[in-house]
Amino acid sequence: EIHIKEPIEKEVNPRLLPGELLLCEASTVYKYIQEDGSNRGTYGKLVCTNFKISFLDDDSASDDNEPQFKNKIVGENDITLQCVDQIYGVYDEKKKLLTGQLRKYPEKLIIYCKDLRVFNFCLRYTKEEEVKRIVSGIVHHSQTPKLLKRLFLFSYASAAPNNSDGRNQTVMFETLEDWRDELERTKGNVKYKAVTTNEGYRVSEKLPLYFVVPICISEESILKYEGRGIPIWCWSCHNGAALLKMSSFPKEQDDSTAQMQKAFLDGIYKTISKPPYELLKTDDLSSSLPSLQDIQTAYTRFKQLFLIDNSTDFWATDVKWFSLLESTNWLEIIRRVLKKAIEVAECLEIQHTNVLLIEETATDLCCVISSLVQVMMDSYSRTKSGFQSLIQKEWVIGGHGFLDRCNHLHKSEKEEAPVFLLLLNCVWQLVQQYPPAFEFTETYLTVLSDSLYVPIFSTFFFNSQHQRDTNKSGESLKTQGGPFRFLTVWDWSVQFDPKAQAFLNNPLYAEKPKPDKSQRKTARFKHQRQLSLPLTQAKPSTKRGFFREETDHLIKNILGKRIGKFINSSDEPPNSLREFYDSWHSKPVDYHGLLLPRIDGPEIKVWAQRYLRWIPEAQLHGGGTIATAAKILDLMEEVQSLQVKMDEEHSQAVSGDVHSVPMLRNSARLSSLFPFALLQRQSVKPALPTSTWKDLEDEDDLVKRDDEFVDLSGDML
Repeated sequence: EIHIKEPIEKEVNPRLLPGELLLCEASTVYKYIQEDGSNRGTYGKLVCTNFKISFLDDDSASDDNEPQFKNKIVGENDITLQCVDQIYGVYDEKKKLLTGQLRKYPEKLIIYCKDLRVFNFCLRYTKEEEVKRIVSGIVHHSQTPKLLKRLFLFSYASAAPNNSDGRNQTVMFETLEDWRDELERTKGNVKYKAVTTNEGYRVSEKLPLYFVVPICISEESILKYEGRGIPIWCWSCHNGAALLKMSSFPKEQDDSTAQMQKAFLDGIYKTISKPPYELLKTDDLSSSLPSLQDIQTAYTRFKQLFLIDNSTDFWATDVKWFSLLESTNWLEIIRRVLKKAIEVAECLEIQHTNVLLIEETATDLCCVISSLVQVMMDSYSRTKSGFQSLIQKEWVIGGHGFLDRCNHLHKSEKEEAPVFLLLLNCVWQLVQQYPPAFEFTETYLTVLSDSLYVPIFSTFFFNSQHQRDTNKSGESLKTQGGPFRFLTVWDWSVQFDPKAQAFLNNPLYAEKPKPDKSQRKTARFKHQRQLSLPLTQAKPSTKRGFFREETDHLIKNILGKRIGKFINSSDEPPNSLREFYDSWHSKPVDYHGLLLPRIDGPEIKVWAQRYLRWIPEAQLHGGGTIATAAKILDLMEEVQSLQVKMDEEHSQAVSGDVHSVPMLRNSARLSSLFPFALLQRQSVKPALPTSTWKDLEDEDDLVKRDDEFVDLSGDML
């Protein structure tokens, strides 16, 4: 039954950005709300521009009841063209993938997004001509191969005024001074030097304009093989040991070439193994970590678990949740990557050994491991500006192929792999294990992952610094304003107002104290911490449901706690590494020192906020970590207001500070997946298949037991 609401009479027009053009539209489109399996929804207009697909209804025209966490660029019913994953049409209740030219047009349209949203549109009440235009327009503009200059990035850059506030503290690593400052900060300038050999990109278009190499490496060596076989500096540890990376030579070479390259490499290794350099350990990541294809396959399977069409599908797969999750292999890949980062940290910290990461191009897994090691070992990389500078250094300037790996141009699915998402997933594990160590929140990481698909920022839309620089000039476009001035994603004011930006900052971040020598050797209580978590389930359950076990710790525990029994325990780290790992975990955590993630099976969890935020059934109203955060922020606000009153009494009013934290009143109304889930959104008790209800009833009247079942009827609101 469809409750038909009269189509909107007043004209609702899309809010267009500078350079954004309306391409096609369709009126009287019905958008389903698939929360409870019913056909409830709302009428509106579906439009497609050169930037996004957007659904406009009555509410689009008003600013009432706006969420506290509103994105100024991409609204709740907006999908950027780069964010579209797959489009399905429904013909006589059968789903069919839509690509290329269409002979027949569907009665329903389902759009799956890369940020895991699912949109369902009914086109039965739309004029046939409009259906043809909007469906073919959406499929063409979001799924067919594009030229780089056709990206909205260029339209926006040529039309938008550059209103960047210029207060961005992120180091961009576009100048020689930036690299020299980083060398000085890490005290690596004694053994390493920033070089200008690649100015004009005369060495290689894949290398950045400036980079750092060991002082003993000559310019001739760098030029000889276009930068291949040259150790490039990433970071220096406090004890002088350094993390390096190197692009390897192609494996398929004739004998004479291979021998020359081997002799060249031997010479390089000998040079950088002598004093003042530490011993060198090489690690070929292509053989010690999963391949990019394995990573892509695992993530493709993993994301399917969260692209839920309706409530019935959610509950039907619930009883198979753990086996489905384990079969994707995604959490195991995260665990292996974290373990590799621990191995590298142990070499640098304990063995005082230089580590050279080797990969074919040194722009994929090298970026993941080098970034993770720096986050674990350098507290600066755990600040917001430090983390952003790290992404600039290792990924953006370092030459990670965002354009190919995210498949922004739809040129080749073979090149696609979620390498940057893998890093963010690994960093999230650290953030949720050690929250006070990070100046930013998991919401910051989630928003950063969403920004991968917003083509008004140049940060994630080029393969190299060379590609960015050559396209910046606007040679092929007759622009009057000279070179394009691209925005950087690190200017968060473009997407969020100050109140929303507060959600990106961790209010409980343990800021680095000033060193006090008198207190350094004071005794500290040693907390009790289990050194090796159990990898087996204590009491196996016949039905491992998503919501029917340990619901009082829902989001925190169900996503990882029981996964351990599926982890292959034979893959144990070597003794020295295990000793290092256990020894560190037996001591109190220094939030500004080395951080080691817990990697035993149950500790690797699913990033709940990113993957479950659009699924109403996974929300706890008034519960979850956000409820705790809301109380803390309320308390902080109260303390700040008291401080202001005290200051006023001393005639030193500081009125501006009172609003530095977001107002989160009525925390009982918040969803556990706030700020992405709307406050007013309710999850209705789902229409479960009869067989599933029978399974529930057979399990010792599980439905009636408050501690093992969550009533999703919204009574708590």
